[in-house]
Amino acid sequence: MPGHKPKSEKSDAAKQQRRDPYDVLGVSRNSTDHEIKSAYRKMALKYHPDKNANDPKAADMFKEVTFSYNILSDPDKRRQYDTSGFEAVESESQDLEVDLSSLGAVNTMFAALFSKLGVPIKTTVSATVLEEALNGMVFIRPLPLGQPVFRKVEKQCAHFYSVTISEKEAQAGLVCRVQSAEKSKFKLLYLDQEENGGLSLALQEDSAKTGKVTSAGMYFLGFPVYRLDQTLNSMATVKDPDTAFFKKLDGFQPCEIAELKAGTHVFAVYGDNFFRSVSYTIEVLCAAPFTEEKENLRAVEGHILSKRVELSKFESEYREVLAQFTEMTSRYAQEMQAIDELLKQRNEIHASYTTAPLMKRSSSRSKSKSVSKEAKEDGQVRDKKSTTRDRPKKKKWYNIHLKVDKRKPC
Repeated sequence: MPGHKPKSEKSDAAKQQRRDPYDVLGVSRNSTDHEIKSAYRKMALKYHPDKNANDPKAADMFKEVTFSYNILSDPDKRRQYDTSGFEAVESESQDLEVDLSSLGAVNTMFAALFSKLGVPIKTTVSATVLEEALNGMVFIRPLPLGQPVFRKVEKQCAHFYSVTISEKEAQAGLVCRVQSAEKSKFKLLYLDQEENGGLSLALQEDSAKTGKVTSAGMYFLGFPVYRLDQTLNSMATVKDPDTAFFKKLDGFQPCEIAELKAGTHVFAVYGDNFFRSVSYTIEVLCAAPFTEEKENLRAVEGHILSKRVELSKFESEYREVLAQFTEMTSRYAQEMQAIDELLKQRNEIHASYTTAPLMKRSSSRSKSKSVSKEAKEDGQVRDKKSTTRDRPKKKKWYNIHLKVDKRKPC
């Protein structure tokens, strides 16, 4: 009977079988982030477990597609892979996106528990919702500019909205924002219109806690507006606070679409809660009245990019100083222990200069007991003597003086 292969051999075999992520997604090495994301979503929808329940090959393909996208969607990992291949990529720590609608009740409960405990769980839009949108089977509500709408969407479901803008409004820029006062989790989606009339997912923003609400926004202002993917930093926060600090801005990446053309555009709000529906407010605005805010956003994001470069340089300096500090504190403890040991030896040598036998030390408790016992005995003796001295002498019957008349015979 053949023996089992060690875990290291299995992992080496798996690495040898891995295909080039670009080949898996069917994109070229100079593809843009938008092209990579679009290719991934089409293939993920094709091989999703919901549509291929009894096909193990499709399940393996879905994992391979997701693994490849996790590498190419991260600028740092993509650069490392282009330079050194799979060896430079931390393949064991790749996070898979979970479709909550495909989980059973028990698995969904465990996922919710882990999320409550702070374990980051990346979720994706339900394959059913994406397929219905791609086939043009979703109901789209018109959404006027500047008019907020309050609604409630069920978990793992989506509400679709169409917004029509003129050429002038397109040049001024467009902003779409969604908020939930109940701090519910949701996703804000932007969808491209396909030639067959269907919709394909182009942009996705996960909600994040901002004060007393959760919110998400998309900004099409004619210049690259950056988005912050906080899930990239969540695991680092758990493992090492220092690493979390220096990686805090790694998820600060430019949005794939900087501006929208005149015409009709479709947004959607997807309920990302585990068990309950999501109450939200959606609003789409023309950026023309917000000229000052637009310039402030451009300036602040420029400062953030500069700060990200500074953090990269500061990290190497910090690590070097931290290593020196650790070395110094370790030496401090060693020197303190060595000095204490020398002083102890010195005291022992001093105490050895004597010819008197060593006396056993008695405990203070035994001393106090002996002293109290001696004092008690002395007190009893004194009391006895004083009692004897003060007691009057009694005459005994055999000492009584009897008068005897010698003249009379007895």
